[in-house]
Amino acid sequence: MAETTNPGRKRILLVDDHPLLREGIAQLINRQPDLLVCGEAEDRTGAVALLDTARPDLAVVDLSLKDQSGLELIKDFKVRAPGLLTLVLSMHDESFYAERALRAGARGYIMKREASHKVLEAIRRILSGGVYLSDKIVAGMLDKASGRPHASKPAALEILSDRELELLLLIGKGYSSQLIANQLHISIKTVETHRANLKYKLKLTSSSELLQHAIRWNRELDVA
Repeated sequence: MAETTNPGRKRILLVDDHPLLREGIAQLINRQPDLLVCGEAEDRTGAVALLDTARPDLAVVDLSLKDQSGLELIKDFKVRAPGLLTLVLSMHDESFYAERALRAGARGYIMKREASHKVLEAIRRILSGGVYLSDKIVAGMLDKASGRPHASKPAALEILSDRELELLLLIGKGYSSQLIANQLHISIKTVETHRANLKYKLKLTSSSELLQHAIRWNRELDVA
């Protein structure tokens, strides 16, 4: 973690469960005269604990964390630190998640495959009061708002809640109900209720079909 006496540098909190990636992003940010990494966390627990002590202006959040999805963490931030800005930096395809991230409270979405200068551009735009999305996503959202035809997304993206989508991805990774309950800090009964809802919404008749569907989703999203 870096510190500085320069009050002009904006404070950035990094939340990602990959230490090497955090290190690389931290080095990139700390080389900037106007930015400073004030804290790093690998999960929700660590990120929430840093809100008061690190006093970040902006959080850079991955969607896949050890103890909670990034979407749920962004919602937590809105309650615990309403003034905190959030940028999602993720390997997950923006076409699946960008709109969900904005609805959760994020001010921007950028994929990890983008060049480093794009990450800095996204951070600065959000800090200056703007929103950062790729041209592709902006065009799709404008088409949707205007009623013009746009590239269709898998039906599940539209009909599943954030929690149900999170559960679907964990099922596709081979997690048992007990492991899912532990990961999401919910009861097994709640997990089974979510499973039943998934089968109903996706028109699946068995747990085996649900598993196969979840595995395909993981492959499509490149998160398996």
